[in-house]
Amino acid sequence: MQVNVQRVAGVQTTVYHILIAISVGHLLNDSMQAVIPALFPILEKSMNLSYTEIGWIAFALNMTSSVMQPIVGYFTDKTPSPYFLPLGMAASLLGMCGLAFASSFLLVLLSVLLVGLGSAIFHPEGSRVAYLAAGAKRGFAQSIYQVGGNTGNALAPVFTALVFVPFGQFGAIWFTGVAAIGIVLLSVVSRWYSLRLTGAKALAKKKRNQKMHQKTLFALLLLIFLVFARSWYSAGIANYYQFYLIETYHLSIKEAQSYLFTFMLAGVIGTFFGGPLSDRIGKRNVILLSMLGASPFALVLPHLSLPWVLPIIFLAGFILSLSFSTLVIYAQELLPGKIGTASGLIVGLAFGMGAIGSVVLGKVADLYSLTFLMSACSFLPLLGLFTWMLPKDGELKQQ
Repeated sequence: MQVNVQRVAGVQTTVYHILIAISVGHLLNDSMQAVIPALFPILEKSMNLSYTEIGWIAFALNMTSSVMQPIVGYFTDKTPSPYFLPLGMAASLLGMCGLAFASSFLLVLLSVLLVGLGSAIFHPEGSRVAYLAAGAKRGFAQSIYQVGGNTGNALAPVFTALVFVPFGQFGAIWFTGVAAIGIVLLSVVSRWYSLRLTGAKALAKKKRNQKMHQKTLFALLLLIFLVFARSWYSAGIANYYQFYLIETYHLSIKEAQSYLFTFMLAGVIGTFFGGPLSDRIGKRNVILLSMLGASPFALVLPHLSLPWVLPIIFLAGFILSLSFSTLVIYAQELLPGKIGTASGLIVGLAFGMGAIGSVVLGKVADLYSLTFLMSACSFLPLLGLFTWMLPKDGELKQQ
């Protein structure tokens, strides 16, 4: 049985084709999530929405996935459910149909809730597949998996410029095809996953019986706080920076998307390099480097002349995203045998704090100004100073 457990858990072998497949599935899933912010400029004009109402749409999307992901993760840690992967994609398909035909703010919210639910169902089991296929390359595997999701999110400005500006809200109907492809792909991955459940369950049960130390609980709460700060900054850029560009530099909706896409693309590249870098220099060091390294660029971004915006926003996005996959790996090592719960807490609950940020930041923009909002957001990466209080990698393994 021990040999089987090692083989199933992927201790010795990295299963590259499964990593690539689950990464593509992640891309398709998060592409549909990206449709929501891509629609913001269109809905703001067609439905005369306030920034606060836009924040509520972002809240509906992110809060659904953030609240549900830890719950789904906790359930699937005890009862792994391979076919949750295509099921989540099916929920997003229904959400895309709803968005294409929604005629009111309420119907938009209901459609967005379906997309958020689909994401909540997909992510914990997707992260578990990446873990099982990783072998000894945990950082590398998590980066490959997260790069798929970040690439999907990065496409939001492209969707705005190429789909929703010319076709309007109805352009969401095209993404039902994306969901259909995802259902087929993830059904294949689910079959691979289901064949490996016996050994995976045995290993996970053994690890789950380990008690959580007080230091571990403190480290987990601190980790969630760090992701909270990172998420609020990302929410400010992803949801409101395009409006800041339009208002401050008098750009068109289409022109503003290139700057937002640069930030998102830099995030994809940073995510790809961050995981392998954590395998080399340590997870805690990468988290610290990421947040403090991005701070100078975040601080100057709201005060630049337009020619400087592209290179600075690229550097801010690249450095900040070095920690994206590393935060997930760190949480998984804090909670051995609870891969779904760890993924749900970081990718779901903690990153979903950006949902609350979207509403609060939208209210700040309405009450004060977009300039004030962007300046306030620029200080958030400085909270990365608290990374010093996290256990070092060597101490983490001893807990």
